[in-house]
Amino acid sequence: MSFDPKPVLDHVDAAFDASVERVCELLRIPSISTNPQYADETRRCAEWLAEQLRGMGFEADARQTAGHPMVVAHDHSAGGGAPRILYYGHYDVQPPDPLELWETGPFEPTIVDGPHGKRVVARGAVDDKGQLMTFIEAIRAWKAVHGELPVNVSIILEGEEESGSPSLDPFLEQHRDELAADVCIVCDTGMWDIQTPAITTMLRGLVYTDITLHGPSHDLHSGAYGGAIVNPINALARIIGELHDATGRVRIPGFYDDVMEVTGEQREQWRSLGFDEQQFLQSAGLTSPHGEHGYSTLERIWARPTCDVNGIWGGYIDEGAKTVIASRASAKVSCRLVADQNPQAVYDGLVRFLHDRTPPGFKWEIHPHGMSPAIRVPTDSPYLEAARQGLGAVFDRDPVLVGTGGSIPVVGSIKRILGFDSLLVGFGLDDDRMHSPNEKFELRCLHNGIRSHAAILAQLAAMPTGGSSSSR
Repeated sequence: MSFDPKPVLDHVDAAFDASVERVCELLRIPSISTNPQYADETRRCAEWLAEQLRGMGFEADARQTAGHPMVVAHDHSAGGGAPRILYYGHYDVQPPDPLELWETGPFEPTIVDGPHGKRVVARGAVDDKGQLMTFIEAIRAWKAVHGELPVNVSIILEGEEESGSPSLDPFLEQHRDELAADVCIVCDTGMWDIQTPAITTMLRGLVYTDITLHGPSHDLHSGAYGGAIVNPINALARIIGELHDATGRVRIPGFYDDVMEVTGEQREQWRSLGFDEQQFLQSAGLTSPHGEHGYSTLERIWARPTCDVNGIWGGYIDEGAKTVIASRASAKVSCRLVADQNPQAVYDGLVRFLHDRTPPGFKWEIHPHGMSPAIRVPTDSPYLEAARQGLGAVFDRDPVLVGTGGSIPVVGSIKRILGFDSLLVGFGLDDDRMHSPNEKFELRCLHNGIRSHAAILAQLAAMPTGGSSSSR
């Protein structure tokens, strides 16, 4: 078949209003995965997506899991000589709270004007419903123009990403053969700016723990015992304060053993991006950068590991006074990891760091909440080159290769369980208010995202096959 994307791109342009209507229909479904009260709505969202894909000629259904459904779809009509592409997105959304800060209803998608033209405002607009619809609408356009796809496509749409993905790894394990592919395309990332597309090649991993330092057998009167015993809150604060040295380096044993330095070429490329550090700081209400000495802000958030306290509590915290020495103190501690760091080794190092500082007679209670490795996508991948060509054709400029300080655990799961790399191509912007009231997605980004996935499909089709087509 023809790999010419031009008529497909023309169709995308002509049918864009209908694409926006479908995005809005999806956004009206309150698929809040973390709240059991919305379980029926979350299932309705999965069924809506499966129905859309069946209407495009896919074999598609919403598969039951221990939690929310997993939407799985296949169209392998391109045959054994064509590449196999797996697309991933998630249809669940964050809770909309606080509701009083929304200017319009969070599940009443509203098209409003903005500095870049029209935008749609709703919960899930950019994370991730609008983004997953970029590749679904691109596939729809290919089908409408050519009647078939130029590559073999499988799609997996998760309903628990915003609630920890408890069903994801078991599902991937169970359906490993069915989901076999050459590469996975993940749409849960962003652009450099509204004019410049990006491919994310570095994702930090995560180790997250709850820690509690237990001291006295019960809360004590601070007058009767103060100054005579170790106060658990004071001790925990001191220990947390020792997590970093004066230069910003983390003091967990072995923390930096496997960390690779950024190459001079990477550092120069990032320098050429024109990153506005002051604007970045101002968006957080700050004026001065801080972090590990000797590294730029981009290096600190993309390529250096970190350790942060995400919450701390203990003792009496309500109104008024209560003069007690608490029997225990707690904190939440997370470490963001970079490629080659071993999450288990970092966790073990954190446990050792805490135990080495335990006051006499005290004990620790430590609960890990998850460990995921960092990801580095090969920059010499032919699939990445296909994406570069497709994005460049739509935006008339080369995409930049970027990192991200956040974590996308599914990328690690796909590599570890299914055995292939992911391609991270997204169209969100820094000001899209992801997870916040008045979340939005620029219609310009939605439009260019659909066009980009259509163009990338043509580039992927022109590649030699990476393996035979899988069958259901």
